[in-house]
Amino acid sequence: MKRRLFALTATAAALTLSLASGAALAQVKWDLASAYPATNFHSENLQQFANDIDKATAGKLKITVHANAALFKAPEIKRAVQGGQAQAGEIIFANFQNEWQIYGADGLPFLADSYDEAAKLYKAQKPLIEKKLAEQGMGLLYAVAWPPQGIYTKKPLNSAADLKGIKWRAYSPNTSRIAELVGAQPVTVQAAELSQALATGVVESTMTSGATGVDSKLYESLKYYYDMQAWLPKNAVIVNKAAFDALDKPTQAIVLNAAAEAEVRGTAASKRVNTETLEKLKANGMSIVVPSAQLKADMKKVGDTMLKEWLEKAGAEGKAVVDAFSKP
Repeated sequence: MKRRLFALTATAAALTLSLASGAALAQVKWDLASAYPATNFHSENLQQFANDIDKATAGKLKITVHANAALFKAPEIKRAVQGGQAQAGEIIFANFQNEWQIYGADGLPFLADSYDEAAKLYKAQKPLIEKKLAEQGMGLLYAVAWPPQGIYTKKPLNSAADLKGIKWRAYSPNTSRIAELVGAQPVTVQAAELSQALATGVVESTMTSGATGVDSKLYESLKYYYDMQAWLPKNAVIVNKAAFDALDKPTQAIVLNAAAEAEVRGTAASKRVNTETLEKLKANGMSIVVPSAQLKADMKKVGDTMLKEWLEKAGAEGKAVVDAFSKP
């Protein structure tokens, strides 16, 4: 009897172990690489996205968000997702303009200079971007615009001539080209290294959002923020297609639903953050300045030049995007 009981117990233990192993195998773990601090609104939105999926799948799909370039630096994330080193990642489209011009459309100064205009431009870009990513073995989950971009400096600006010779932080082909057109010296610095670059004098000016200004404590090194409302570049969350295709259909639907919610939530957060961060910059001693008519005119001229150059490089695809965007 004892021997039979022992055999039954052993069988039960083996069955329990087998079920536990099956459950462990059933759980899927993804890494999601991001380049911005955990406190940035994009990163908070990413974490909520991951949490929503964890809850909706009852832990079946676990996504670990690696913020602040902890897993890969900003320019490396797209390739990492494409190659499967990370199953998902957050990129800023404008970083990849040299690879394909359409990625840089939302980084063109004064083309789309409000949230409504940015949404309209995204609608024009999106079909082309989805097709391109699919060709590269990836998918687009969602995109959220940064707040409008302005100029940070140590000294007052009355016109673009005041930027001549200044060490200008660039993070994309477009921000480098702006520097060249105004006679500044472009220095490539990603968001995670910006504070140090300013503190050590590697750069002394930049064009970015109020959100990045607060994240990087730009008020510790720079004195003025010119609220140019220049453009609203978008961060996009991309996924490795093979990793996504490996999920069962119900899980895929949960991921896509969570992504749609993240896009709406992230856009609302961007608008809120735009107001809050400018107030924080001011509270920390930075002067928030409405640009002079001359400075606006000078920078608009830069934008016109860059749009012309971009259309020449982007060809028929670029014309199609601008035409779709320009329709009433």
